[in-house]
Amino acid sequence: MCESSFSLQYLLKPQKLKMPQGDSNGSSKQHVAVTRRAPTPGKATILAIGKAFPSQIIPQECLVEGYIRDTKCEDSYIKEKLERLWKSQDTIAAVLLRFWRCVCYGTTTPIEATSAGFVIGSLCNCKNTTVKTRYTVMSKEILDKYPELATEGSATIKQKLEIANPAVVEMATKASLSCIKEWGRPAQDITHIVYVSSSEIRLPGGDLYLANELGLRTDVGRVMLYFLGCYGGVTGLRVAKDIAENNPNSRVLLTTSETTILGFRPPNKARPYDLVGAALFGDGAAAVIVGANPVMGQECPFMELSYAVQNFLPDTHHVIDGRLSEEGINFKLGRDLPQKIEDNIEEFCRKLMAQSTVKDFNDLFWAVHPGGPAILNRLESTLKLSSEKLECSRKALMDYGNVSSNTIFYVMEYMREYLKEGGEEWGLGLAFGPGITFEGILLRSL
Repeated sequence: MCESSFSLQYLLKPQKLKMPQGDSNGSSKQHVAVTRRAPTPGKATILAIGKAFPSQIIPQECLVEGYIRDTKCEDSYIKEKLERLWKSQDTIAAVLLRFWRCVCYGTTTPIEATSAGFVIGSLCNCKNTTVKTRYTVMSKEILDKYPELATEGSATIKQKLEIANPAVVEMATKASLSCIKEWGRPAQDITHIVYVSSSEIRLPGGDLYLANELGLRTDVGRVMLYFLGCYGGVTGLRVAKDIAENNPNSRVLLTTSETTILGFRPPNKARPYDLVGAALFGDGAAAVIVGANPVMGQECPFMELSYAVQNFLPDTHHVIDGRLSEEGINFKLGRDLPQKIEDNIEEFCRKLMAQSTVKDFNDLFWAVHPGGPAILNRLESTLKLSSEKLECSRKALMDYGNVSSNTIFYVMEYMREYLKEGGEEWGLGLAFGPGITFEGILLRSL
């Protein structure tokens, strides 16, 4: 997790967005598997990848319009400031300077000052997320059915689960079907499921619902990973790798699915950074098929999972804090998260890199979960990476936002296209989340 909370915003009408590879619900249409390197016998490989999204698309430039409309904002001062600041071509510094002069010279009231501080602080951070588009389950129809969701302090966990539980399985099913189609083998050949989500709560879990929807064998082995947050996708890869390498001829479907519904709540002046969460997080699903000893001519491996490591930083459990309550789930983020990652990332990466023949970080390709631009910037600076090394991570953040456990697979899909042109043999897949937990995997391009 990389922001303090989620917040309210969406578009009234679903729209279609042109994606650089394939469509929004599926795998890359242009994908033609070319294996340039032989897989290592017994090592797990990624054989196919798919993704899926809800129909609502949120262009970032519609954030203010949606915020005013959807929260039924009646504060004319806030509305005026939101509209003027977002359209303004001035720099953030100039806007802050003008506002501060008004306060100093007494031309604004204390109430106006509080409102403007909330608005300016939120907008400054929203513009810095680098996100251009995101997808969301939330819609006008949902808010019409559950108007209490937009009421501050309402006990709405029951309503949110009624929305989230079927939504995550629907997205997981679409992503899995897309992945299975690319894989090219029958769904009945799947022997195991690893299901990852921080967005649903129920028994039985989404893994069973997904197995039913896909028509899998009744003896399929199921593993469910709940509430890991942003590092859940890489944890899922580690678990799938262990299953594939220790169960001959197994084929593991790893599916991640996330929605921000459980953290949905209206903005509040007492929580000035709520709008940042609304500007950063998105909804979606992803899926990969993992297996060792691929059947050449029938399966098309494109990435090998060579070595995986998980590590937590002692006494940092308070830095990313998520609490479930009658209102849903609320997250708080310590401002020192980027610094904690910066202080510990080099040692962690060297531990992974030591299992390869590479000695320089710039000789690796990098698939990093883009929790936010600050973390990517810190990692790039600390490890002295050349600017293009995190391009796939930045592009995934721009196109989809932070979609929690899913996002690493959107990065990997872009990385697959990049590596078609040649490039590095070895790379690192990284994600960070509550704990503070580092999850990493040494990857080999095939």
